[in-house]
Amino acid sequence: MGKPVAWFDITAKDSAKSRAFYSEVFGWKIDFDPDMNYGMIDPGASEGIPGGIGEVGEYTPAGVVMYVVVDDAEETLKQIGSLGGQQDTPPYDIPGIGKMAVFRDPDGNRIGLWQR
Repeated sequence: MGKPVAWFDITAKDSAKSRAFYSEVFGWKIDFDPDMNYGMIDPGASEGIPGGIGEVGEYTPAGVVMYVVVDDAEETLKQIGSLGGQQDTPPYDIPGIGKMAVFRDPDGNRIGLWQR
């Protein structure tokens, strides 16, 4: 069975400016959490996937990452490595959310994994 894309992140050097930009352009409601410096996006539509906007950091360069749901992040990273991809951000736990990781495909694109 295929694995769905379930989340996206937009990472920006000035996340406040990006939150304002996307909110204005697309009408997204963005619930900002100052402790995490992260805004949860409610696209306000019955279709599409949710996401968030955060700040550039040690493991998060500017860009967009989509997260694909997988059964086992570590095993999926092993498979990715055997097929020419490489781990970018090691698996990490987010309480109440699951485990996430980021890899680079053979062309260098950053893609996320989400183990619920």
